[in-house]
Amino acid sequence: DDRNPTERSLEGFKPSVPVVFCGLYPADSADFEDLRDSLAKLRLNDSSFHFEAESSAALGLGFRCGFLGLLHLEIVQERLEREFNLNLVTTAPSVIYKVSLTNKEEMELHNPADFPDPVRIVEMAEPWIKATIMVPDDFLGAVLELCTDRRGVQINLTYVGSRAMAVYRLPLNEVVFDFYDKLKSISRGYASFDYELESYETGDLVKVAILVNGEPVDSLAFIVHRNKAEARGRSLCERLKTLIPRQLFKVAIQA
Repeated sequence: DDRNPTERSLEGFKPSVPVVFCGLYPADSADFEDLRDSLAKLRLNDSSFHFEAESSAALGLGFRCGFLGLLHLEIVQERLEREFNLNLVTTAPSVIYKVSLTNKEEMELHNPADFPDPVRIVEMAEPWIKATIMVPDDFLGAVLELCTDRRGVQINLTYVGSRAMAVYRLPLNEVVFDFYDKLKSISRGYASFDYELESYETGDLVKVAILVNGEPVDSLAFIVHRNKAEARGRSLCERLKTLIPRQLFKVAIQA
């Protein structure tokens, strides 16, 4: 048939699957319905963006949102603030973990607040990425040190003129925290960073809970490799110490 020359139809497209998750909460609880309407409008022209309602003891009612990556998260947050005039509180981004339980069930963990009892966990797997970093020779040493510090495994290192191209395998959890900001800082903005999801690998992962006056703050909890749990927890407590206003009584901050 001249009008239909193909022998078989093309396969359909798979829906986009979120990779990075974070909580979005209105700074003023009265704006919750406005935030819901704004997210629904964004969803109409961005099918890769997902959201569902959730509540936090510290932040109140909000939404758990899924994004394709860090840039997608920043774009959606920027649009909500500029186009819809919303003042938002954003929790730390996290990734999807795959958890195998003792009852032989498997679950996907999107939110650290849903972390199961450690006694029930057989193993946890985290997503790893293949990252390509282009950087001038002058900053290569600092970039390699950063990748190694983030549990990276070097795959390749080549030179193109006065620039180096480093290919690393990195845990996505280490990238969504502050990797890009650190990379831009140590390279003075000259480094470029691109990545693609590769696979899931098991790791020694733990949940770090933050307690203020003995009460856990679920929105501040995060999942991290055991070797970095103490340093990350101590760093967050130090930041909270400077951010929480002085009181007439002691305020205990623990991780």
